Amino acid sequence: MKVSVKTGQLQSEATDALLLCHWEGEQLSPEARAVDRAVNGRLGSLLKSGEFTGRLGQVSILHGVPAERVRAKRVVLVGLGKRTVGSLEKLRRALGTAAKAVREIGAKSFSTAVVDAIPPRAGVEANGARTSLSGEPEQEAQAMVEGALLGLYQFNVYRTERNGADKDITSIAFVVDSQARKRQVEHAVRWGQTIAEATMFVRDLCNHPANVVTPTYIAKEATKIARASQIRCTVFDRGQIQRIGMGALLGVARGSHEPPKFIILEYRGGPKNQRPIALVGKTVTFDSGGISIKPADNMDHMKADMTGGAVVLAALRTAAQMRLPLNIIGIIPATENMPGGSATKPGDVLTSLSGKTIEVINTDAEGRLILADGLTYATRYNPSVLIDIATLTGACVVALGNVAIGVLGNNDALVQELKDAGEESGERAWQLPLWEDYYDLIKSDVADVKNTGGRPGGT
Repeated sequence: MKVSVKTGQLQSEATDALLLCHWEGEQLSPEARAVDRAVNGRLGSLLKSGEFTGRLGQVSILHGVPAERVRAKRVVLVGLGKRTVGSLEKLRRALGTAAKAVREIGAKSFSTAVVDAIPPRAGVEANGARTSLSGEPEQEAQAMVEGALLGLYQFNVYRTERNGADKDITSIAFVVDSQARKRQVEHAVRWGQTIAEATMFVRDLCNHPANVVTPTYIAKEATKIARASQIRCTVFDRGQIQRIGMGALLGVARGSHEPPKFIILEYRGGPKNQRPIALVGKTVTFDSGGISIKPADNMDHMKADMTGGAVVLAALRTAAQMRLPLNIIGIIPATENMPGGSATKPGDVLTSLSGKTIEVINTDAEGRLILADGLTYATRYNPSVLIDIATLTGACVVALGNVAIGVLGNNDALVQELKDAGEESGERAWQLPLWEDYYDLIKSDVADVKNTGGRPGGT
């Protein structure tokens, strides 16, 4: 996808469609008014008649525009809803909806203008000031790119009959009025495109079936990213994992014919004496539940139990692409969880890398086992912060539903940073407690701990 920033006027753009954003209950934006004059007031008529109001996600397409005054073939209006309750996430959603509508009419390109500012009260506020992932004030431009690209995402790798799925938009242009504005927007657009492409990379890994995305496949992807991004990559095989002493990871892997992999990615973009950020991603490429096998319904979704590892891969790749001045370590313990003849059984005791022994009560509580070894190994790098990312437990969905990520931690400042970033990026997070009272739930009669404490407080 080509995403560019140009100086000029929207109505002069030679493109398949002009995309105009509109706040509900307001007058047309300056850019839209210029286009409206060129199409003889037809946009204003849509608003006056009530056919288009600008409610969030509403799309109206104007065909037959005068070619001598507008070089685009169509004009598309998309509603952003009420400005007073606007947010970057709503802007993303609106752009995603509009981009799909543009694609459906067979357009290959569209041009648009950056939305005028969302009120600060609607965005993320930290100590009274809005924050920005890009370091520039053009959050709206970044959000628009993210929304459009993520809205256009398709996964058709295994479709032999595409049924119209070959429709695709190949270029998006942002039109601004000055070179100074162009420089600002270009930076934000680059960030937006990089983040969107990282998200689509994760989506692809999750959408591929488990007979394709195995631990070996994940290791090959890590190696590929490392070669392209000057990241150091180390992959341990089963023998090395055993010699190191990762008994928890090996316990999960025992029932599968697919060999486990332990992957280490090292990105060094900061000063040599700067302690790294460590990211550990749960990577169970298929989770049957093991001997404690899951019900058949929806078990096919368990191909996505490697999302944590996919996120770590994407994060390291993005850090290298954007040349972040940080040192980041990515740890990816990768395995399947299968009920083979040699699989770990309920009641078995495993010895983790830390030396702690773990009684396995339920083999379907496997993510915490491989994370235990991954987290312990990560401490060897003396990280400044240590974060794990995991599709760890359905108990979190019971607590929060499907609208928020559960965050547990022992550093309130870091937790708040993650929550703020989640609000800004549309990946909302909510802190859950990690009180000492819970420790009693995982005391074992035969080992140091057991791998599940029952349903109450299951997360």
